[in-house]
Amino acid sequence: MDTSAYQEFASKKLGFKFNDISLLVTALTHRSYVNEHKSAHEHNERLEFLGDAVLELVSSDFLYRNYDEPEGVMTALRAALVRTESIGAAGAELGYGPLVRLSKGEKQGSERAHEVILADCFEAVIGAIYLDQGYEAAKDFIAKHILVKIDTILEEGSWRDPKSYVQELAQKIDGITPIYKTLKEDGPDHDKVFTVGLYVGESLIGVGEGHSKQEAQTMAAREGVKKYRANQPKKK
Repeated sequence: MDTSAYQEFASKKLGFKFNDISLLVTALTHRSYVNEHKSAHEHNERLEFLGDAVLELVSSDFLYRNYDEPEGVMTALRAALVRTESIGAAGAELGYGPLVRLSKGEKQGSERAHEVILADCFEAVIGAIYLDQGYEAAKDFIAKHILVKIDTILEEGSWRDPKSYVQELAQKIDGITPIYKTLKEDGPDHDKVFTVGLYVGESLIGVGEGHSKQEAQTMAAREGVKKYRANQPKKK
């Protein structure tokens, strides 16, 4: 296959040339593509497994060295740094979406499904960089695209449990305890997607999707927190 687009991406976005470009190609190959194209022999899940471990180590080391906080707070901060939304956004910023190899069906998936795929690919790219360029290169990549988000996470309080946080904000600002309502259920029983709304009184302040009601509620709570914070006066 022609790998020139992958080498160009590596050179322009990652700042180096892969010794083994097949690692990057594999990192951006979804399982569905392999199922549909028998000539493709490997998908990115093994690299994702490796990259996830490297990402967790680098993030943990960074937090340990820079923040004197209890274990529970450090764990929450790390979870905020590496959650799907954060690394999916980092993947979107890098712009490798057009290089991700997907089946025709997956290309028609929901926005949430694409976000998850971009996040999985981001971890796989870390794994590919680690194998091809070594630990320090992978660490630098993570620092540039993930660890830089820590100030925003601290400022926004997004490391906190969103359901507890939005309840605290709703009670403090509106004097009301928010409630969750299931708005929609789509898909077969084995792959159902729930859409949940977060209400404060009669006002819908957040909507979330997930493969469980709990996941959808968490997403809706994050949207609710964003709305409350957007309406708060800016600190001078």
